[in-house]
Amino acid sequence: MLAHTQDAVVVVDKLTYAGSLLSLAGVDEARVSFIKADIGDRDAMQAAFTQHQPAAVVNFAAETHVDRSIDGPAPFIDTNIVGTFVLLETALAMNRARPEPERAAFRFLHVSTDEVYGSLGDDGLFREDTPYAPNSPYAASKASADHLVRAYFHTYGLPTIITNCSNNYGPYQFPEKLIPLMILNALDGRALPIYGDGGNVRDWLHVDDHCAGVLTALQRGLPGEKYNIGGNSERTNLQVIDVLCEALESLVPAATNPAVKDRGSYAALRTFVPDRPGHDRRYAIDASKIARELGWHPGHNFESGLRATVEWYVQHREWCAAVQSGRYQRERLGLS
Repeated sequence: MLAHTQDAVVVVDKLTYAGSLLSLAGVDEARVSFIKADIGDRDAMQAAFTQHQPAAVVNFAAETHVDRSIDGPAPFIDTNIVGTFVLLETALAMNRARPEPERAAFRFLHVSTDEVYGSLGDDGLFREDTPYAPNSPYAASKASADHLVRAYFHTYGLPTIITNCSNNYGPYQFPEKLIPLMILNALDGRALPIYGDGGNVRDWLHVDDHCAGVLTALQRGLPGEKYNIGGNSERTNLQVIDVLCEALESLVPAATNPAVKDRGSYAALRTFVPDRPGHDRRYAIDASKIARELGWHPGHNFESGLRATVEWYVQHREWCAAVQSGRYQRERLGLS
């Protein structure tokens, strides 16, 4: 938003275990306001909307880690469903009090996931009209929120848009997710846990491409529509880890890393572990609608994007240590 618009941005974040103000270091403070609050807190949201009178709301806020949703679904219900409901109610009340030109121009963009569609077989792609079939508490909570957002358009006329993205990767991702977890474990000489046979397939989308897609949908998308945002980069988990290990070998050769040199290579750290309960086999996004109607296309090649991501984490070990400190030790989750 700061790079591609002249807008002021208000960031609302509860700063749970995965949130850190370190990720906002260096931003233009004249254009960015920060509010520490829970989107499920009606009073806090009312105060934020009253003070800032946003021209648009983009709801990125969510509990997102599938393994954590298996261990404890309650925060996913509270934030992903109730929090979205509170945002919708607050936005609707604010927008109703505005004059007509401002009401029509307002947008509520809800950021969702391809996981709401369930699991694909060997063939096919998720389209915007694919029936929902969520298989984890996380996916079910996001599906519920999507339905609420759609209902507020059809029932109340709130100008809403939904985007459903594939797996993101890139800088600043909390190290519980596959790619940063594998990078940091490899650098420390720890096991690289691969669920099941490593054959689960995901479509990978660079975070910059995702944000560009969200901004495109916000600026050009039609109220009441939904747009799938994908990277056209299907890879098995095993393929992702192999490319990641190759990138690490060129950036920090295992022979020069005391934590790994006795193993001979980063790839030697790969370890197959019991699969995640209810693990969806394959996701793949058909992003032709947003390309055709709004002109968005992903700009990153997966291999080069992943190498740049590996390089970022190698160069930002202090950030990684700080955001994990006292919160997460890269332990296995989601086996209960």
